[in-house]
Parts: sequence; structure tokens; C-alpha cells
Amino acid sequence: MSTSEHVVIINRWAEHYAQFTRYLDHQAHRVTYVSTEVGLSAVPTEATEVVTVRATDDLAEVTSAVDGLARRHGAPDRIVALKEDDLLVGAALRDRWAVPGPRVDDLLPFRDKFLMATRVAKAGVPLPEFELISDEQAVHEFAGRVGWPVIVKPTIGSSSAGVVRIDGPHGVFPIEEPQLAQAFNPHQIYHVDGVFTGERLLVMRASRYLNNCLDFRSGGMLGSVEESDPAINEIIAEFALRVMCALSDLALVFHLEMFFDAEAGNCAFLEVGARVGGAEIPLLWREVHGHDLMKTAFRIQLGLGVGEETPHLTPEIGGWLLAPAPAHRPCRITETTPMVGRDPGPYAEVLLKVGEILPDADSYYEHVGGRFRFRGPSTQAVETAVRAIAAEFRVSGQPVAQAKKADQTETELG
Repeated sequence: MSTSEHVVIINRWAEHYAQFTRYLDHQAHRVTYVSTEVGLSAVPTEATEVVTVRATDDLAEVTSAVDGLARRHGAPDRIVALKEDDLLVGAALRDRWAVPGPRVDDLLPFRDKFLMATRVAKAGVPLPEFELISDEQAVHEFAGRVGWPVIVKPTIGSSSAGVVRIDGPHGVFPIEEPQLAQAFNPHQIYHVDGVFTGERLLVMRASRYLNNCLDFRSGGMLGSVEESDPAINEIIAEFALRVMCALSDLALVFHLEMFFDAEAGNCAFLEVGARVGGAEIPLLWREVHGHDLMKTAFRIQLGLGVGEETPHLTPEIGGWLLAPAPAHRPCRITETTPMVGRDPGPYAEVLLKVGEILPDADSYYEHVGGRFRFRGPSTQAVETAVRAIAAEFRVSGQPVAQAKKADQTETELG
């Protein structure tokens, strides 16, 4: 990059998933931020300017903010938006300002799930049967062909928002806009995270979910542990490469979700994002494996490519656990139990203190009842620790409206 470029960064994270000042010299460049209120805590003090918006996935609102920054600091030379929901906003702004980095056409196959499934199927990659549906009758007809249960989901979404499992004809609900229907696959779900060069996998790790994202939406724990079996990893790596080659010939960081049938030793596609995985994944990669996936994603969005030789990841196994919000967000934490120091237990945790507010923020897997990170010599050892903490951890809270009412009652009684 030439000196003194204007770089716009779009951010909604409060957690330092991305370490912006380590990726870019904020003194040598004019680095401006478009952020939500919640995300302001992660914006460096070295920022040239910060503009606050209601939502970073609102293209009109963010475009207006960037136009204002352009008037004050010059036209953007680079634009970065790393959160999954913000990818297309960042890409549209790169189109608008004709700056380097992935464009809308590059990223749409990783956001539009019907387009994604269509391209993967065309490439001959196995996946559950699917169909774009527009009404309830279409769900019944689809289930008549593939059987119940049926999964119905928005064509564009994240964190399993709006995803529904329909177990039979009486569970069908009104469909207000086109959605993707998929046949239910009962096999184990894995997520695969890594870097694709456009031709090969530069680096990857496969992890087995302990529960699933849809169950987490319903109030269950969500955990994951990396796979240490070399035979399984080899099968998954070959499958991941097929998926990525079916969707792109560009360098990308990816988060792939897939089904693995252990008995048959084969895989089926679920979905994939052109971004760093959520939850504790970026932190685990930095802390356990010594590689910063966010830095790679940042470089790619600047238009600089992967920019390094094949990383050598540590052989240690990582894992993570999320506890759901204890009450409807926003909620005030009334009780929580630290888990660091227990054996077996996590090496790191993120908990709110009693009295703090868990916000109703858009970064869904960030603002939860508790976040825990684990490391160990094997999948079995890490899974044992994750399951132990899932059974022992307790957190409680009150919705903010109820908490305020309780405070008022206490004051009146006092």
C-alpha cells in the first residue's frame, strides 16, 4: 500500500476478534471507522474518525456515512467489512468507489444460500435435496418428495436466524418471502475453517460440533472441538477443496459447515461463508495455533492477497463453548460462575459481571451468557473438558425492563 491511503473499516464487534492496529499502521494512513454503538469499544483510539450507525448491514445508512467520510478525508482507497452480515455492504461500497478487494459478484455465492447450493450441486458435490419455496403448499410438496423433517431457512442470513426444522405437516407455518427448503440430514455436523488460495487449501482445521447452531437458538449450549483423527481430516480436506473450487477461484478465508457420515466415510455440503468463522474461532486460531485468520481476511479485503507462505499450525487441539443468554436480551446479569481454573476446564473465558447488561446486539455469538476456550492434546481430552463445563456452568439474568422495575420497587421499599 502507498503511504497515506484512506481506509474505511466497517465494524460491529465489541470483542477484538480483529486486531486492526496490528494489521494496518493507523499513523501512516487515514483509517476511519463506521461502527455500531456496541462496536465502539473495539475501535482504536488511533482512528482518524468514527461514524456511528444503527446497523452496519444497512447499505443506505453505511453508504451515507462513507460518503461523509469521503468528503472530509478523501475518497476511500480501501474498504474492509469482515463480519458475515456486512460482507455484501463492504463489497457494494468497493463497487461504488472502484477500490481493490472482493466485489458483490465474488461474494454473493457465499451469502445467497440458494445460489450457493445450486452451484455446489452443479459441480457434483453431494448435498441434501433443496428447493426455493414461496408458500406453505410448496413445503408440503417438497416434503412429499424427500420426507419429513424439512429444514426451512432464509436465503440470506447468519447465526441460524430464521432457520426452522419442520417435523411434520402440522408444523408448516406461513411463508412470507422465498426461502430455501432442504431435506434433513441426520449425520454429524462439522465446521471447517481455513484459507483457500483460489486453487488449493493453504491451511485448514476441521471441528466437530457438540450440539448444533439451531439448538443454540432454542436455548441449548453450543460447543465445538477440533478433530485429531488424520483419516477423517484427510477426507474432510478433500471435500472442502471441492466445495471451494465449485464456488470461487479467488483467495478467501472460509468457514464451511458440512455433514460427515462416519460409518460410510463420506461428506455432504451444508453451507459455507467467505469469512472467518464466528464464536471463539478467530481467538482460538491466534492463541492455540499461532495464525491470525482475521489478518488474512483483512489483507484479502484490502486487495493484497494472502501474503504469506503456508502457515505451520501447532498440533494442539482447540475447542470452544457458548452458553446461551440467560434471559431475553437486553438483560442484566444477576449471577454467573467463573470456570477458569477448574480441571478439566477452559484456559480462557468471557463473562459479564453481575449487574452488567448483555446487549441485544447484532453480533449474535459474541453477546451470549458465557464464552469459553479450551486447548489440549487430543479431541477426547478437549471434549471431556467442554462437556464438563457445559454441565457445570450457571448464569442467570433478568430482561432489562423487569430489572428496572425490580430496582424501582426496591427503591420505593427502601
